[in-house]
Amino acid sequence: MQVIFVGAGPGDPELLTVRAARLLQSCHCCIYAGSLISPQVLALLPATATRYDSAGMTLEQIVQVYRQAQAQDMDVVRLHSGDPSIYGAIREQMRALDALGIAYQVVPGVSAFQAAAAALRTELTAPETSQTVILTRAAGRTPVPEEQALERLAAARATLCLFLSVQQLEALAPTLAAEYGSDCPAAAVYRASWPEERIVRGTLGTIAAQVAAEGIGRTALLVVGRALDRGGPASRLYDAGFSHGYRQAEG
Repeated sequence: MQVIFVGAGPGDPELLTVRAARLLQSCHCCIYAGSLISPQVLALLPATATRYDSAGMTLEQIVQVYRQAQAQDMDVVRLHSGDPSIYGAIREQMRALDALGIAYQVVPGVSAFQAAAAALRTELTAPETSQTVILTRAAGRTPVPEEQALERLAAARATLCLFLSVQQLEALAPTLAAEYGSDCPAAAVYRASWPEERIVRGTLGTIAAQVAAEGIGRTALLVVGRALDRGGPASRLYDAGFSHGYRQAEG
């Protein structure tokens, strides 16, 4: 018996890994992350599979399901949205499984920040503009270490992908604009890859009002940075005058 932490991806079942889809289709017991998992992904589960919605469960209740499955020698698919390693709350589950002597493995998934970049049809890194992508969240009920406060991270002017923070955007935008500039491109992607996906594009000076006008208050990822601008220098990778290990410069 083992627990398999599976990344459900951003929502579109076609963005599941082949392995994740196979595990879901042969699953006998699944604990899934509530409304964060799209109905289309849950539809892959067999009709006979036992299902638990973790949205209303405590850690102890989740662990009790693991115990019951252990007694029945039955694998459990623990389905997390996106990739389990990013805000997946799997650390405490793994500690409990270690204490119980239950084996586990992780199947990665496509993260919301990757699905958002695809929806925006953009590259998160840009030559001479941003060679760093920061995945973070604003402080709220879950505190953030002082040295990782947004005003400190913003000083790097890297491409910023903000999870779990759209409801604080009115307060966050001026903080970020102090470093990036109020004209810096910003976007909010609501439910990236779901049928109801919505994209709001603007700048740090306008994005808060635009998102509020759309009535988006949760389940959206924020992307901020100059890399969102299609201008700027091009990569030299395919430049005819640039040599590398597989091609000599022309001329």
